[in-house]
Amino acid sequence: MSERSCLNSDRRSRILAATILFFLVCATATFAARSHVIAFGPWLRVHLFVGPDADRIQEIQIRSLNVDGKSREFTIGMPHDGTDRVFVVRRVFRMNDALTSHPEWKWQRDGWIMVDRTNGRISKLNLPDFDPFYSTVSWFRDYAAYCGVSEGQRVYAVVAQLGQKKPVLRTYVGAAKGSDQPDSECAPPTWKKQPIRVTFQPVGGEKSSYLIHGRSSEPELGEEQGEQKEGEKQ
Repeated sequence: MSERSCLNSDRRSRILAATILFFLVCATATFAARSHVIAFGPWLRVHLFVGPDADRIQEIQIRSLNVDGKSREFTIGMPHDGTDRVFVVRRVFRMNDALTSHPEWKWQRDGWIMVDRTNGRISKLNLPDFDPFYSTVSWFRDYAAYCGVSEGQRVYAVVAQLGQKKPVLRTYVGAAKGSDQPDSECAPPTWKKQPIRVTFQPVGGEKSSYLIHGRSSEPELGEEQGEQKEGEKQ
């Protein structure tokens, strides 16, 4: 092989190696830019203020939600994996209850937030008619089932789906009782599969179940209702 051929071959090898190295560096930089460390801090015992005037306290446990080592939110309860990419968790916050210039912080429950594992983004969920004092959410897959309270007077059975503005289910289930106890309008809804259905039990009201079909829903008929419907068809 001539000296010129050897030089050309060596040059091509160097160019190829440099190209491979360039793409490896770009891929590593891209991965590093997109990779975020999301973790929860240790549990802390604090006083939650409840009641219409936040005049009573109960002890709860909260913990911080940290992204890349920095505290971004404080949360209560356990997170729920909606998909392999996002999870949801309930938020708590402190409100300044002082009439003077010296802050007097009181912990309050808020709504739910969604955390994207791929980019570390935290966004607040807009759950229709969700009431931080009365609503208790039961999660299944990417569905949130809860009793919503509208204008403090009407209670609705609601099923919301992550990423969708319109609720899958929103139906009136009775008048609000207006109790001064948290989570007192409904028992936590219960989910079942095959078929997917959710059951609501308002306090002092009738139990009702609904079949969930993707982004739509329908009442689940009991045995007596089913027999009556079959008779009407005949």
